[in-house]
Parts: sequence; structure tokens; C-alpha cells
Amino acid sequence: MNGIDQLCPNCGLCCNGVLFADVELQQDDDAGHLIDLGMALKKKGMKRAFVQPCRFFDGKLCRIYADRPGRCAAFECGLLKRVQSGEMSAPAALKRIAAAKTLAEKVRRQLRRLGDQDEQLALTKRYSRMMSRPIDLSAGEDAGEARGELMLAVNDLMHVLQREFLR
Repeated sequence: MNGIDQLCPNCGLCCNGVLFADVELQQDDDAGHLIDLGMALKKKGMKRAFVQPCRFFDGKLCRIYADRPGRCAAFECGLLKRVQSGEMSAPAALKRIAAAKTLAEKVRRQLRRLGDQDEQLALTKRYSRMMSRPIDLSAGEDAGEARGELMLAVNDLMHVLQREFLR
């Protein structure tokens, strides 16, 4: 088994809105074909992009794998690169994936605790939206404490994502 077969179906962080908020299409991508497949595209500056979590990610695999955009086909996370180079074993990488997924779930729990139930929006977008809301000081210490816990959870997650997946 190669690294992709071992890691990717157990991860999905590049498709589920944890690593990326959106993915820009490349010049060679056939936007019309992607739209025909059901992909919703948005304008992002002069480019087109689709938002994460990707509607074609089924929790383990991409349902349009053969037709996926170029950025998706080209992306290899840091863990995958290290496994493929022999620098890290697949079981060690799987443990790091599990740890990152646990941290992402902690962020999701904190967001839900603060009233954000929108699981169809990337974590960074949800976090940004939550942090832009004013703190209701009349709600007691819990509101500020919950916001602080969210900030710490996001910090922990971003540190792991940068160290393990985005280098």
C-alpha cells in the first residue's frame, strides 16, 4: 500500500474544511465540467473557487476523484510527503492524523457551545465569524471563558496543522 491509500481515507482534513476554507481552480481545470458534476463555484478575485467542506467528500474519499480539480490532485500534505519519503512510518502518521482530528473536533465543540451550529462552513470561517461577534458581558463569566477556550483550541489546532500538514 502506498501512503495515499493508508493515510488519505483516514484523514480528509484537506477536504473537510479544516485545512482550507476554499480551493481555487487552476487554468487547466474545466469549470463547466465541474459545474455539470454539481460543484458550486464562487468568484475569488479574478479566479473561481469552491468552498470547503467539499460537497464531494464522503467522509473518507472523493466522489469525483478522477475529475477532481488540479489543486486537489496536486496537493500532498506534509505527513504524506514524509511517509512517502520514508522519513515517517504510516502508523506514526495515522496517530498524528487522529490527534489533529481530535483537536478539530474540540474546536467544533467549542463553536457549538458558543451557538455556531453551521457544520457546512470551514472551521476558519466559523471561527472568524464567532470572534467578530461582540461578547455579551451580561451573560456572565461563561461567555468570555468559552471564547477564551475556543481561542486556545484554535491555536492548538493551527499549530499542529502548520507543523504536520502544511509544510
